[in-house]
Amino acid sequence: QVQLVESGGGLVQAGGSLRLSCAASGSIASINAMGWYRQAPGKQRELVATISTDGTTNSADSVKGRFTISRHNTKNIVYLQMNSLKPEDTAVYYCILSFRSGTAYWGQGTQVTVSS
Repeated sequence: QVQLVESGGGLVQAGGSLRLSCAASGSIASINAMGWYRQAPGKQRELVATISTDGTTNSADSVKGRFTISRHNTKNIVYLQMNSLKPEDTAVYYCILSFRSGTAYWGQGTQVTVSS
């Protein structure tokens, strides 16, 4: 079993910052990558950013230059530093952990609301 515990969401004004954290525990050997997706009301879930065990990152064009993903490998924690937040960043943010086998696990989600 894999457990993902997210924290750090909340309400912030446009231009503000938030940092999300996701801690993984359980049977987590052979992790391939961890990261974040988000889902706004009425929209499909979309990639925000991912980071692999070798440090390679991938992020959506809409967040490049504003969001930074990082990872504490030994503690299996992934962070998402979100700066210059915009109202369109409002969504439920989900942590994802994927294994080399292709199996993936999702966190329960944390709400991020950006007011204009």
